[in-house]
Amino acid sequence: MSALSHFLATLLKNAPKANNAKIIATVVALILFKYRSHAVGTRPRRELKQPRGAVPLLGHMPLMLFIPGTKLYDFFVKQNVELGPVWSISLPIIGRMIQGDTPEIVEHVLKTNFWAYEKGPIFYSAMGDLFGNGIFNVDGHEWKMQRQLASHIMNVKAFREYTSDVFVKEGEKVIEYLGKAADAGTVVDFHLLMLQFTLDSFGSISFGESFGCLDNIDKAVDFAVSFDDLAGVCSDRLVDPTWKIREMFSNVGKKASYDKELIGKHAFKLIEKRRREGFHGTKKDLLQLFLDTKDENDQPLSDDMLKDAILNFTIAGE
Repeated sequence: MSALSHFLATLLKNAPKANNAKIIATVVALILFKYRSHAVGTRPRRELKQPRGAVPLLGHMPLMLFIPGTKLYDFFVKQNVELGPVWSISLPIIGRMIQGDTPEIVEHVLKTNFWAYEKGPIFYSAMGDLFGNGIFNVDGHEWKMQRQLASHIMNVKAFREYTSDVFVKEGEKVIEYLGKAADAGTVVDFHLLMLQFTLDSFGSISFGESFGCLDNIDKAVDFAVSFDDLAGVCSDRLVDPTWKIREMFSNVGKKASYDKELIGKHAFKLIEKRRREGFHGTKKDLLQLFLDTKDENDQPLSDDMLKDAILNFTIAGE
């Protein structure tokens, strides 16, 4: 676009003023034609199917902005049914997003050619309030270090060990709640219940204590609510190139700041408690593994890095 701008400025400078309007109209028409089916700043990918609704220059931005966050999953399912497992959308500033939903694609991106796929600054900015410098938001050495630590508990053997302990303990709370609900004929939000179960189980496994979601299932836990709300806001940012402006002039930005502060304080409390009380278990949990880790300068990880690790692996546990 910079070369085109320079060309247009030169043309207008040297052409008769009476023709300026015609020149501008012609250039605008050419730009609209070039980006007639995809967003400005992206290139056409005719080999990739795309949803209907793309407009010149803006691509699929209008379509995505009018999809409520609660309906985004339904939109992706619909496109997978209609377009197949591989399709794409284009958005100004953000670029082209390619959706791939086959085991071969997942293996190609996450294993075979993982080195070639970086999150990039747009993803980092959008998800930064939630992920910070955690494993889901970084690349290279930082990612590798966190992945190696997580592998100590993120494996089949470790999970089998926890199944007879943490999962059973938290599962008994779920069974008791379902029993009471059945006796009373109460409707149960099973999706929410399973979210609470996995969140508490993962908290116990990774950080030595649950988040308390199952202690009183009918009462919302502030951490869980803020964590889910912030995750939703950050996800919406990925398909909205105007999110910084939108959040600046709406309550969304204020709520996101509140949620970020609340979950951050909770994570710091876990860290401070562990430093104060120490670890007395027979098998190190994820938090202790990170506390015992040194950086490239042979220094302990900062509290901010530990906080990011906690939040990243919490969303993994969901």
